[in-house]
Parts: sequence; structure tokens; C-alpha cells
Amino acid sequence: MPVAIWFHERIIDSGRLPLFCFLTALIVTFLFTRLNVRLIRARVGWFRNVNVGDVHVHHVVFGVVLMLFGGVAGLVTAGLSPGWYAMTAAVFGVGAALVLDEFALILHLRDVYWSEEGRTSVDAVFVAIAVTLLLLLGLRPLGWEAPDPSPSGRWTAVLLLVVNLVLAVVTLLKGKIWTGLAGLFAPILLIAGAIRLARPGSPWAHWFFAPGSRRPRPAKMAKAVHRENRWRRPAIRVKISIQEFVSGRHDLPSAWAGERRVKK
Repeated sequence: MPVAIWFHERIIDSGRLPLFCFLTALIVTFLFTRLNVRLIRARVGWFRNVNVGDVHVHHVVFGVVLMLFGGVAGLVTAGLSPGWYAMTAAVFGVGAALVLDEFALILHLRDVYWSEEGRTSVDAVFVAIAVTLLLLLGLRPLGWEAPDPSPSGRWTAVLLLVVNLVLAVVTLLKGKIWTGLAGLFAPILLIAGAIRLARPGSPWAHWFFAPGSRRPRPAKMAKAVHRENRWRRPAIRVKISIQEFVSGRHDLPSAWAGERRVKK
């Protein structure tokens, strides 16, 4: 079968089977976890939170344990068996999905799972999936390739890597997260991202032209806000719609919250 041949040539023979297993486990676990928590939120059937006494055990705890187990087991089995190595990569992917699904909790150090801040977790999962998929397709970050063995070839490769890395950092500081991440694999995007005007809420704007910076530039800030409202906001609304289709609404009270209010 053509698909089987393609899979064997592009995934197995190229040594990307562990990466494929990681990506598959990450996606499946994330979807299953989101389905599970949405059923818990709706109080459907036997779906309940995991509690030990009065302590609610978040699934990030299980994710950390699985990541440690999968990572250490992968170090042990990497040189022994490709099959076992791929299996440990899948275990690591399961743990990574559980951890990233509560990335907002780790970031804010409080339970913001169903609040607006909780969308950060979905962003983190989407980023992990996108980057892993690009790696699976064989793209190399920052345009890195095996350098020419000659001294000039090595210095050229290092210089190219440093330039791309600087452009990536500038792009990210300007608040262009997806452009910066995509630019890691298509460096031409980093040039546009680093040159174009920063987003109004980005660190770059706060440092260089926003009110309160060393040299406030109202005209530049107004232009950034105009671009944000005209182009960025519609894109964000589309992204949020996709996120909520996959992961559920983040601004609706849960059945459990309603019950707590009644008891009070």
C-alpha cells in the first residue's frame, strides 16, 4: 500500500518513529483529556475530579510523573531497541499532554483552567503540536544544517544560526508568537517579523515607544493599536473559536460551581 510504503520510508527508515509516537500520544491524550474534563464540568455520569481527602489532584501531577518515567526509560532504552524507544516516547507524549493542558495553572500558580487565562494552556498544546509536526516533516529549526567540514563552512553555519536566533528573539519580543515559531523553520519569516512594527502590548513596545517607555512615541503607538484592532483582533476571534470548539468554552460556569453557590 502506498501509505504503508510512505510511512516506512519517511518515518521508520528516517528514525522519526519515536517522534511520530510522541506526537500521536500528545494529540490523542489532549483530546481525551479535554473530553473528560468537559464531561466532569457538565457533571455527566460517573465523571468526577480526582480527590485525595480535601485535595484536588490536578492531572498535571500525573503528567509530570509520566514525563519523568518516559524520559528516564527513553534514556535507558534508546540504544537497546527502537520499538521500546518509540514506546517510551509515547509515554512521554502522554505526560506532556497532561502537563501542557494545565500550562496556565503552572504559569499563574492558581487554578485558571476555565477562565480566560486558561486559554494559554490550549495555546501551549497547539504550539507543541505544530513544532513537533514540523520536526516530523524533516524541517530543521533556524535553518540549521550539517556544516561544511572546512573552517569557513563551520563559521558560516554558526553565523547563520546566531543571526536567525537573534531575529527569532526580536520577533517574539515584538509579540509575534506564531510568526516567531514558524520562522524557526522558515527563517525568511523572521526578517519580516523583526522589521515590522511591534504589537502594542509586547515587551518591545513597552521598552521603545509605548506610554511609560524611555521615549514614548504616540504616533507609533496609535499605528500599532490600529493594526491590532484591524488585523489581529479578527484573527484572535477565529483562533478562540477553534480553541473553544476543541477544548470547550472558558467563560461559562460549571455545574459544580452552580452547586456550590446553592449550598452556600
